[in-house]
Amino acid sequence: MKTMQIIGLMAIAWCFVGCEDVVTVDLETAAPRLVIDASIDWEQNTTGAEQKIKLTTTTGYYSATFPTVSGADITVRNTAGTIFEFVETPGTGEYVCGNFEPVIGETYTLTILLNGQTYTATETLTPTTPIEEQIEQNAEGGMAGDEMEITYYHQDDGTRVDYYLYSVRTPRLAFPDYEIEDDDDVQGNLIPVYYAHEDLVAGDVINIKLYGISRRYYEYFYKLLTATGNDGMPFQPVPNVVRGNVVNQTNPVNFAFGYFRLSEVATRSYTIQ
Repeated sequence: MKTMQIIGLMAIAWCFVGCEDVVTVDLETAAPRLVIDASIDWEQNTTGAEQKIKLTTTTGYYSATFPTVSGADITVRNTAGTIFEFVETPGTGEYVCGNFEPVIGETYTLTILLNGQTYTATETLTPTTPIEEQIEQNAEGGMAGDEMEITYYHQDDGTRVDYYLYSVRTPRLAFPDYEIEDDDDVQGNLIPVYYAHEDLVAGDVINIKLYGISRRYYEYFYKLLTATGNDGMPFQPVPNVVRGNVVNQTNPVNFAFGYFRLSEVATRSYTIQ
């Protein structure tokens, strides 16, 4: 079983003995590139009709915000030729569709027209499995046995090859924790998933999401893990640029960051006892 973790954002501080001043390094900032957050998530037991795509740009290392991008024309088309329009909430860089039709196994094509450039991506909506009702809690969990830990389960479908993205959001972290996993060693089995954090206390609500993802997205996310140093493997080469499945058809050199992903999503909440 291949399981890797990524923490959405990490703040790293360097402390120097005998030095009280904050050291700011003058870094060269590259020209901004388009960043496309095009994650279509169909939560189980919902229609999945309302979906959102967000456009931003890259920014300087020390910047606390990411500039939003307005004025794009965004559509998603299925194989039957049905077109779903994503309309911007003015000035936000968030483009919303209220009538999307999610179908497991259907292939969709994203098209973004922006500043004379055409960006496209194609992906298939990938299924997942439900999260089981049973969730176990252990006050002596984690690597050192001193963290609050929960274990939840889902049943792998033995008739297909599956790739999973796990997300856990807690009140103790500003961003969700993510893991990816394939079913190479657990084909058709009940899969346990562990999550531990030393600061969890009684009353904390844990929000769990289980996404079905394609092999391409699994490999893309693995590259993100390597690039951020959160794959648990020392001395690995770090790719300079992690590129997704979006292609600039007008000018390939002016590529965008991000990925067009479509997933069925299982959700569950658990309150620490």
